[in-house]
Amino acid sequence: MPARSKKKVFIETLGCQMNMADTERMLGLLEEIEYYPTENVAEADLSILNSCSIREHAVDKMKSYIGSWDRIRKAGSLIAIAGCVAQQEGKKLLHQVRTADILIGTHNIHRLPDLVIEAEGKLTEAINNNIPEAIENKGTYQRATTAEIWEELPEDIPETPIFRKTKYFAWVNVIYGCNYRCTYCIVPKTRGDQRSRSIKEIVDEVSVLADEGYEEIILLGQNVDGYGLDIGSNLATLLREVHKVDGIKRIKFLTSHPCDMTFELIETVAELDKVSKYFHIPIQAGNNEVLKRMARRYTVERYMELINYIRKLMPDASITGDVIVGFPGETHEQFMDTVRAIQIIGYDACNTAVYSPRPYTPAADWEDPVSATEKQERIRFLNAIVTEVADKQAQRYLNTIQDILIEGPSQRNPDRLTGRISHNKTTNIECDPKLHDKYIGKFTKVKITQAKAWALRGEIVN
Repeated sequence: MPARSKKKVFIETLGCQMNMADTERMLGLLEEIEYYPTENVAEADLSILNSCSIREHAVDKMKSYIGSWDRIRKAGSLIAIAGCVAQQEGKKLLHQVRTADILIGTHNIHRLPDLVIEAEGKLTEAINNNIPEAIENKGTYQRATTAEIWEELPEDIPETPIFRKTKYFAWVNVIYGCNYRCTYCIVPKTRGDQRSRSIKEIVDEVSVLADEGYEEIILLGQNVDGYGLDIGSNLATLLREVHKVDGIKRIKFLTSHPCDMTFELIETVAELDKVSKYFHIPIQAGNNEVLKRMARRYTVERYMELINYIRKLMPDASITGDVIVGFPGETHEQFMDTVRAIQIIGYDACNTAVYSPRPYTPAADWEDPVSATEKQERIRFLNAIVTEVADKQAQRYLNTIQDILIEGPSQRNPDRLTGRISHNKTTNIECDPKLHDKYIGKFTKVKITQAKAWALRGEIVN
């Protein structure tokens, strides 16, 4: 490839940790064609929206972002849409977002450099032919978009370079896609069926990360507990192998599905000292009839059995979850079952959301007698309960000494440092700004002086 001039790329990442990991892959790929990250969209030669489709109005949110970019981007720059909305909507999205130059799905991220080069050529040709919208970037007409959406994941998912945005902990994809077909969920369409990477591939990647100085890794999957079921292995076995890698001090994994959470996995987490005693296990609803309509394939009783076994082996374990409020047909009593379940489980944190009908899912076509007003009342009440439970759980950390990987200055108060305890609780740390460089990127002993529902506060123990 002939020498290219250096250019700048801005990526806005919406959604889950899988999208964050995809952004790092895109940055790694683009570096190969001389695109380097910027945090300023106005100076970018290429702006990418890595979209999320988990909630309703995802397309509207995406159009809002790109509309704001259109007003400030420099002449001759490109806009790309990637991520789950692109995969979900396909090329018909181009009729809704007429100023996009590139459209790429989640299944073929490795093709991004080729699409960027193709779009550059089209834009250069348009400028040479004096086409106004290519020069002024006003979006008056639909641009000559380069679009490529693969319906299926390739048999062998290509390994790609990764530009790590985080310097001290790293995401590691271990399994792609999901084999479950929850009636509300768009993930199987946007991410495909389950496909595990080999243990050797994963351990090799983790070993390289350890050599580069990373001390914490997070094993990622839409259903991470399903790891290995398609290749004759399981997550417990993978954890044991990763645990052997010298230099890695902390290992986390998410997100779990109750159907694939096993007693063996729980026992393995309890046994391995590097593995955080932290479980993110979405329950989604605390009523069996609602779970059945969601096609979740487990009961509240089975979920509680898993929670009780975790508490038995690791009384101090941190457990977080997800809950959907107002699923079609949910009665008030069924909703209250969810409230009671949250109080019994004792979540350290719980993500809550009002049900959003997603296209291409069965539940989107179901009659929904629950009014929007009622759903909003339920979510407000539930959030109050979640905060109350999380605040109570947080008190167990008060006056304890925690080993925290310091990630950098706090976003809300740059005079403080921030990091997470092993149980994944965010902690803001009082520290003289002149000493920040001494601690950033290092595991540091911190005494917890305040404990709130969503974050802790502490001071460094000298």
